[in-house]
Amino acid sequence: MRVIVVSGHSGSGKTTALNVLEDIGFICIDNLPATLLPKLICEMRKNCLPFLEKLAVGIDARNPVFDYTSIPTILQEMKASGIDIKVVFLTARHSDLMRRFSETRRKHPLTTSSLSLMEAIDKEEVLLAPMEIVTDYKVDTTGLAIHQLRKLIKNIVIPKNENSITLLFESFGYKQGLPINADFVFDIRCLPNPYWESSLQGKTGLHHDVVAFLQTQQEVTDMLSDITNFLDGWIYKFQANHRSYLTVAIGCTGGQHRSVYISSKLYEHFSSIYPNAQIYHKDLQQP
Repeated sequence: MRVIVVSGHSGSGKTTALNVLEDIGFICIDNLPATLLPKLICEMRKNCLPFLEKLAVGIDARNPVFDYTSIPTILQEMKASGIDIKVVFLTARHSDLMRRFSETRRKHPLTTSSLSLMEAIDKEEVLLAPMEIVTDYKVDTTGLAIHQLRKLIKNIVIPKNENSITLLFESFGYKQGLPINADFVFDIRCLPNPYWESSLQGKTGLHHDVVAFLQTQQEVTDMLSDITNFLDGWIYKFQANHRSYLTVAIGCTGGQHRSVYISSKLYEHFSSIYPNAQIYHKDLQQP
């Protein structure tokens, strides 16, 4: 299991960093008390689901009752249990932090009627000192634009990996309407429909009999080849344009047979190239 702990000063870009991690397939939880982290990981490990293998948590000074001196011990115990855990600590010049709070008119989590913004920043620095001790990557966001910070976080988490884009292959049925989040939509209602085979009506595109039927249809093979070639030629262009995710929707009439089969075959092909590929059958009804 891989765990990224995002910490640092308020206003340094922690929310942006967590958004980047979410885009590349991490489950993200912000403002988690560190004492709850081992219990959370234990519960996730019990489920043993592939999408629970990457977790990012934000731990910072918004929890006023937490003793940060215990963090090194907590992290060391998790590492000893075989968890790949890294700490990314974001910071910036105090003048930049003050300017950012002034521009956004947001309240620093530690400011009170008796504690000024500058004093709150100084206090937070003292509170977070134990986090800096166990930091694996310290990132100074002074002067960085958001797109620069996003790129920097990506390079830290997935170094020298050109295939970090998250691909979602989503099957759906036109009877239920198009997915609203799709970047590409392929209509495959022109393909032979297993529904009209009486022995296949109660089955789905995940069943061997339906797969065998569709594999014998030349039109299905041609359509799959054309879609695969199209995506092979264009996905990397989106990625080169700093796109973090791409949703490919495949639609048939009911979302039970053809779209499920084609989406599954596309996922098979692209998951071997892009490690963050995912699949979702929007309208599939299990018999």
